[in-house]
Amino acid sequence: MQKKRRFNLREQGEILRYLLAFTQGYRRYFALSMLLMLIASTIAAYLPIIVQRYIDEVLAPGRANLRLTLGVACVYIGLELVRSTMGYVQDYLFKLASEGSVAKMRNRLYRKLGQMNMAYFHTTPNGEVVSRITNDTETIKEFWNVFLSFFDGLTNAIMIGFAMVSLSARISWVFMAFVPLVLILIYTYQKTSTLVYQRMRDALAQVNARLSESIGGMRVIQHFNQEERMAAEFEAIDAHYVDARIRMFKMNALLLNPAVNLIQQVVLATVILLFGYLLTHGHALEVGLVYAFTSYAQSFFSPIAQMMDSLSQYQDALVAGHRGMNLLADERLEPKQAPDALDVAMDGSLTMRDLSFSYDGVTPVLEDIHLTGEAGEMLAFVGHTGAGKSTLINLLMRFYEFETGEILYDGRSIRAYTKESLRSQLSFVQQDSFMFYGNFYDNIRLNGAYSDEEVEAAAKFSGAHDFISNLPEGYQTMISEGGTSLSAGQKQLVSIARAVLRQTPILIFDEATANIDSQTEQQIQESLGQIRQKHTLIVIAHRLSTIKDADQIFVLEHGKIIESGQHDALIAQEGTYYDMYRLQSLQGQTMG
Repeated sequence: MQKKRRFNLREQGEILRYLLAFTQGYRRYFALSMLLMLIASTIAAYLPIIVQRYIDEVLAPGRANLRLTLGVACVYIGLELVRSTMGYVQDYLFKLASEGSVAKMRNRLYRKLGQMNMAYFHTTPNGEVVSRITNDTETIKEFWNVFLSFFDGLTNAIMIGFAMVSLSARISWVFMAFVPLVLILIYTYQKTSTLVYQRMRDALAQVNARLSESIGGMRVIQHFNQEERMAAEFEAIDAHYVDARIRMFKMNALLLNPAVNLIQQVVLATVILLFGYLLTHGHALEVGLVYAFTSYAQSFFSPIAQMMDSLSQYQDALVAGHRGMNLLADERLEPKQAPDALDVAMDGSLTMRDLSFSYDGVTPVLEDIHLTGEAGEMLAFVGHTGAGKSTLINLLMRFYEFETGEILYDGRSIRAYTKESLRSQLSFVQQDSFMFYGNFYDNIRLNGAYSDEEVEAAAKFSGAHDFISNLPEGYQTMISEGGTSLSAGQKQLVSIARAVLRQTPILIFDEATANIDSQTEQQIQESLGQIRQKHTLIVIAHRLSTIKDADQIFVLEHGKIIESGQHDALIAQEGTYYDMYRLQSLQGQTMG
């Protein structure tokens, strides 16, 4: 969690520049909206003067008549209609621009997520990531309303100030004397509110993270009767969020609108006392002037009260904007390819030289990996849990950057291929396959230009066709998000169909048959055998019986290759591979 701190003026300026950068393309709407608001504020400041002059120059001297009164009323109503129309157009243009700029920001943040490396997603809860893209950007939308309120309040206060000075400079100073008190309130709020809003944003991110985790793991929660414990933990996290909200409400109630309203009433009382003093000391006092200044007492401070209320949203937007800035500035990006990387077709050979890797830069996960595989070979990696097998696959897929050594495809560094070229020539089948919301055609082709017939052929190859065709709507059946409506084995068959459909030179299987029944596994093994001459197969296997025909088997232990060779040769060595194979054979006999 980020350390909670206040934003100084320089940091606030950086955040505002970050937010304003997304207004490009919408600035003319913002500018026109503010121009209309300026005109509307001028009209609003002038309206009380019309009434004041009518009272003092028409009613008081007894010059009123129907024609003159109707004329004044028509002018007043006409200006009010113009002001209301401008207010509507101004509000529409401003909302249009704010929605567009926030959508631009949301899209930019989403694109940045696509550039992050896997370490970011492994260390950042899903709910917090979602909060960055949804809750925080919605908060930024409120920032534009804050900006609008500030501009509205400022222009109203300035225009009303000029109007009051034009009527009576002496009485106007009563209003101006209280402005420093409002500025002190703003400064105090700025000093105390950032921590409160940062605490609230962090608490909301924790709520989202726990909710996302619970939804994804609901099967495990129910299986182990953890509903009450998880509910209690969620309630504790939610209570932390509610507490943060209550702190915000207390602060806002003390320093925002109520405080300004109090100042407004004090000013009004002071103006009334001043008028009374002038009357009791023999000064002539026009009734219209009394009306104008009592009206301005409301009009002058109401925009300021709105500005003060907007400060709460401003502080919230600062925190949300800072989080967005941090995401865009986060350097945990996916590995970079060489500047002169090319889009080159592969044959499928693989070489690793002196390859070492560590997730944290301290504890080695892979050390001094050396191997060579020719195109069309089947390379298998085995080892106990934590040996480094999946990490090796992550490096082959270019999900992580390695510290030392080389990975070469067809003798070319993995960095010498463009990212698009590299990923388009590698098919990856994970142990835990992810399904997107959509039908089976969509999930297998993944927006690729493949016909329905090609999709079905790939599904037949993987063994997925049988269960798909038995569904009421067949390939048009909708799959729930994450594939919760499918078994683990069914999801793996669909994932294998994805890989086979693309006919890439290299196919990578990360224990892809772990959740498949023996009959389907045998079918897949036979199918894979048919394409080995055209494709290089890289397999992480738990069941050693599935890799007996591999051209090379590499045994990993603590990140190092301790044995390598074909099945029969490794069995003859009676080393680690022999022990693993014999143990699995004994387990199979026991289960049989």
